[in-house]
Amino acid sequence: MYQYVLFDLDGTLSDPGVGITNSVAYALSSFGIEVADRRTLYPFIGPPLLDSFAKYYGMNERDAQEALAQYRVYFRDRGMFENELYPKTVWLLEELKRAGVNLVLATSKPEEFAEQILSHFNIRRYFDVVAGASMDERRSKKSDVIAYALQKAGITDKRAAIMVGDRLHDVQGARENALPSIGVLWGYGSESELLEAGATHLAQDMQALLALLTGGGV
Repeated sequence: MYQYVLFDLDGTLSDPGVGITNSVAYALSSFGIEVADRRTLYPFIGPPLLDSFAKYYGMNERDAQEALAQYRVYFRDRGMFENELYPKTVWLLEELKRAGVNLVLATSKPEEFAEQILSHFNIRRYFDVVAGASMDERRSKKSDVIAYALQKAGITDKRAAIMVGDRLHDVQGARENALPSIGVLWGYGSESELLEAGATHLAQDMQALLALLTGGGV
């Protein structure tokens, strides 16, 4: 059994699809870009937003920063709450705490927003540590967030910890910090994406994830 479990947030504990894509669409509209199908914005869920505005819309640094500012106007007011927990999230967190596991949130979402979302869903109490990106985006890459989470949680024995997430960035960030990882298949990453990134294990559902974390299956 692992002593520490680091969790991604978006696509792992909650489904933020509506709020994030609405926020991105709002930001793009400020540049005169209208999005016909919100599903085309799903790749924005997970990676740092500045990178995604540059990658998918060819924005330079200045425009990407402006898009991020516009994104946060909508997200802060409405987008963060256009979100829902996956059906067995609370069950999973309760089972892990009952088993004596220390839970750490490691998200590329700004820490301020992550704290508000956890409180909104009444699950902040399950987490010993919440580690997120900085508002200035200097800490937004997942490997940097995970390193920060490890430091903040005082984790020195990495054999006692594991990262759980739904996208390749979670897996790659874990590898860069010498951590094993579990890729979950109910989020926004595909099985092939997670395997190619080097996920140690995959979990089809939360019951399987609990078994991997507490049943000696990893």
